[in-house]
Amino acid sequence: MARDLVFEIGVEELPSGPLYGAIEQLQVSAPKALDAARLEYDTITVTGSPRRLVISVTRLSEGQDDAVQTSKGPSVKAAFAEDGTPTKAAEGFARGKGVSVESLTVVDDENGSYLYATVEQKGVPAIEVLPALLARLVESIEWPKSQRWGSGDARFCRPVRWLLALFGGEVVPVEFAGLIAGRVTYGHRLLSPGAIEIPAASEYPLALERGHVMADHSQRARLLREGIATVAEQLGVSAVVPEKTFAEVVNLVEWPTVAVGTFDEEFLAVPREILENAMGSHQRYFPAQRADGSLDNRFIVAHNGDPKRTEAIVRGHERVIRARLSDAAFFYREDLTKPIESFVAQLDSIVFQDKLGSLGDKVRRTERLAASIAVMVDASPAEAAFAQRAAHLAKADLVSSAVVEFTDLQGVMGGYYALAAGEEAGVADAIVDHYRPRFAGDDLPRSLAGNIVAIADKLDTIAGIFSAGMAPTGSADPYALRRSAIGVLQMLLAGLPATLDELIATALAGYEDVLQFDAQATGSAIKEFFVGRLQKILRDRGHAYDTVDAVLVVSGDDPADALARCEALTEFRASSRDMEDLSVAYTRAKNLARPELGTAVDVAIMGPEELALAQALDRAETNAAQLVSARAYAALLETFSGLRAPVDAFFEGVMVMSEDPAERDNRLRLLNRFVALFGTFADFSVLAG
Repeated sequence: MARDLVFEIGVEELPSGPLYGAIEQLQVSAPKALDAARLEYDTITVTGSPRRLVISVTRLSEGQDDAVQTSKGPSVKAAFAEDGTPTKAAEGFARGKGVSVESLTVVDDENGSYLYATVEQKGVPAIEVLPALLARLVESIEWPKSQRWGSGDARFCRPVRWLLALFGGEVVPVEFAGLIAGRVTYGHRLLSPGAIEIPAASEYPLALERGHVMADHSQRARLLREGIATVAEQLGVSAVVPEKTFAEVVNLVEWPTVAVGTFDEEFLAVPREILENAMGSHQRYFPAQRADGSLDNRFIVAHNGDPKRTEAIVRGHERVIRARLSDAAFFYREDLTKPIESFVAQLDSIVFQDKLGSLGDKVRRTERLAASIAVMVDASPAEAAFAQRAAHLAKADLVSSAVVEFTDLQGVMGGYYALAAGEEAGVADAIVDHYRPRFAGDDLPRSLAGNIVAIADKLDTIAGIFSAGMAPTGSADPYALRRSAIGVLQMLLAGLPATLDELIATALAGYEDVLQFDAQATGSAIKEFFVGRLQKILRDRGHAYDTVDAVLVVSGDDPADALARCEALTEFRASSRDMEDLSVAYTRAKNLARPELGTAVDVAIMGPEELALAQALDRAETNAAQLVSARAYAALLETFSGLRAPVDAFFEGVMVMSEDPAERDNRLRLLNRFVALFGTFADFSVLAG
């Protein structure tokens, strides 16, 4: 026999993000709890809306399955005295398992003889198991922030106002926060505010629908997408639907209605990023875009009110956005009345970091660093000039009224203000791009100048924080240095010709007159920090851990080069039958090699196998130098593959550790050459085979 189960936690409106987090947690913990309780079921679904979290289980068994549990106890030696009487160890083990000593059995295994207890666990009716099980699920939810209410000690993200728990038609008396579950739920706060009595779990979905509630967030998401698409088509526009905003809107409504509002066309003269930010991030509206790519003065809104009052609701939203856009337009126009250099001058009064000076100090360091990086990457005079000017202006908009109000638009507004001040488009673009990439998957800067300023800005922060002795520890990373390091690496992996050692040393030089620190030790720590991030990036791109480790031993300083080597080695390992043999030969050679002897060999005292290997190495070394220079690593590995036969013959036909010192040292020098050649590409001894 089986029945459906529904468990609803009714709350005051939950924030969107924590609601998603709770759903994800329960999707994992609920099946585990039922499995551990030996309760069989068909399906488990966890859903949520602003006022409720719901666990629905289909065909949950009426009771637990019977079980037999076998537990290992003390060894026979420890369990019985010499005269065969049980010791306290045996008696305690039996007592703990609820059985007699006489019922214990002896089992022999590879470690000796041990006592075992076999306990039969009779299945209990589900209705007896569920109250405590469901209460534990509620208590186990972890919230970013929780609160207490009333006089109780229970904690939840928002106050819990009711509990519903039905096993078929029977109430499950779950207790939490001073409440006992019943069969009553509540519908939409405005459209169906009264109590709704649910006869049985199977009738819960339909009863909620009659109460104007869609508890299934995936269903709300589907209906919202369809509604937005339908409205956009009717308007002849396309909706701008950022996924972050959409996901939040899904959890702001229980009975969504999609509608259209408008704002005055004069606001379209304001940069579209301000309009989109005001509508999306602040009001959770979806902007409309015309066929030519420009914004329309209409917007799409999803509301949670009475569909019959949509017109009045939209008027309210229009009043809100009008005020918001009026403020934005005022801030923007006010900013344009001030010279952009006046913003730069204000940066000296803003602290960047207590030990590292002001934002103005950071700007000056970033300018110098950008000039050095431009030389490293062989930037054209125009790109170098764009980069240095952009570095000078990059932080100017942080003191502008628009960015103080719309903080997400830092950099973006700087680009607009630079253009308005008569700066070149290349400068404006680099200002906009210098924060990129801001997160995994974000676009890289569009120009070389943008890349230069982005690296200079991020690297200056990393160098300063490390020099001040505040490097990230564990999960603590208050200055987001890991994200900055990944951003720098993404730009270098895209082919920017600069090395980590040179970049780090140049960045640290900017702090020589600011802080006292060990430049060598700090540089090594920063390099290790970058290589750790690079290692993960390369593994995330599908390269085996040992491939990455082998390559980084040789090429950790040059991320783009390391990527090219990983790609070649991954392909070679997948397609070449010689890989394992070469790896073994390399490891054997490296174990015997003595680098202090050098690589100069005397062919006059060589036997045929030694001579064949020496000649093969001559040819391979000539090719390798050219191939490494061209980064033709696939061809280089094929060259190495050609050494398989002569090196196999060498080890089969030659006693390396000859009693003749001259022969022995000559053979070791030959192996030194072999190891050194392979070492131009990777440390093959790291490979697992």
